[in-house]
Amino acid sequence: MAYLKTLAVAGAALLLAGPAFALDTVSVPTTSAAAVPVADQERQETEAERRERIERGETPAGRRGRGRGQPSPEQVLEGARELAAAASVDCQVSEASLLGFDAQRKSIYEVVCANNAGHVLIASEPPQVFNCLELAGSAAIQRERDPAAEVGQQCTLPANQNALALIGAWAREAGVSCTVDEARAIGRSSAGNLIYEVGCAGADGYLLEKANNQWTLQDCLQVVSAGGTCRFTTAAEQNATLQAKLAGTEAADCGVQQVRVMGQNANGRFYEVKCAAEGVGFVARVKDDATQQIYPCATAQNIGGGCTLTPAPAAAPATTEQ
Repeated sequence: MAYLKTLAVAGAALLLAGPAFALDTVSVPTTSAAAVPVADQERQETEAERRERIERGETPAGRRGRGRGQPSPEQVLEGARELAAAASVDCQVSEASLLGFDAQRKSIYEVVCANNAGHVLIASEPPQVFNCLELAGSAAIQRERDPAAEVGQQCTLPANQNALALIGAWAREAGVSCTVDEARAIGRSSAGNLIYEVGCAGADGYLLEKANNQWTLQDCLQVVSAGGTCRFTTAAEQNATLQAKLAGTEAADCGVQQVRVMGQNANGRFYEVKCAAEGVGFVARVKDDATQQIYPCATAQNIGGGCTLTPAPAAAPATTEQ
C-alpha cells in the first residue's frame, strides 16, 4: 500500500489504505521510425529460394502467388509465432498481421492471442512487446487530456477490439459480481503489473491487478476516499452501493446522499453515510460484504473521529430566568 492512515476507534485502530496502484498514462516506447508497409519493401530472395523457384518454373512476380516480396498469410503467422516464442510472450497466436518494418528493417507484427490480450511485436534484439490493452488505455488517457494527441501505433485487428469482454471476464474471475459496462487498462503498478479499471452498471467499480497468478481487487469507494480517481464510477453509483448494504438495518430508509470510507480493522470496514433527511447520518460496519452494525452519528464520536459528512446537532439555546 502507498500509505496507511490510522484512526482511533474505541480502543482499536482503523486503517485507511491509500491507492496501491500507480495511476498514470502508460509510457509506450516507439520505434525509431514509422513502420514501412510491407508492399513498399523488397525482401531479398535467398539463393535457396531462387533455385527452388527456377526448378518450379516460377517467375519472381509469381513466386508463392503473392507478388514481389509479400509473404503469404501462412508465413506471416509462422513468423509471428516464432517471434512470440522468442519474446516469451504468454500468447497462443491465432491470427497475425505484418504491419511493416521499422527503420532497421525489423518486422512489426500485430497478433491475436487465443488465451490473452493481443500484442504488437517488433523483431528487434531483444524483441519488443506491446500489449494491445495497454496501448489502447494509454491512447484513451492521452486523448482525454488532448483530443488531438498523437497516440502512436494501435492494434487494429477486429479480434483485438475486445477490451470490455476480456477485462470483464478477468473481473469476474477476480470476484466481481456486478455487470461490467466499461473497462480499460489505466497504468502499471510499482511492481510492473498492468492495472485495469472496471465500471459497474449502477454500482461501485473496481481496480484490479494480477500478480503471481492472483487477482487483487480494490473498490472505487476505497480508491476515491484515499484521494485516487475512478473514471467509470459516479458518486450516485457509490451511494447506491452503500444503500444496498443498509437493507434490513435500522438505516434502511437512509436514502444515501454521500459516502466516506473511514477505515478498517479486524472487525470490518467502517463507512460514514449521509442520509437524505437533514442532520441524519450513520456509521456502518461491514464485513464480508454484509453490514454487521449501525451506529447513529450522534453516538459515533469515538469511531474514527466521528462523522464529518453529517453536521452535529446544534446545541439547544440557553434559557434565562425572567
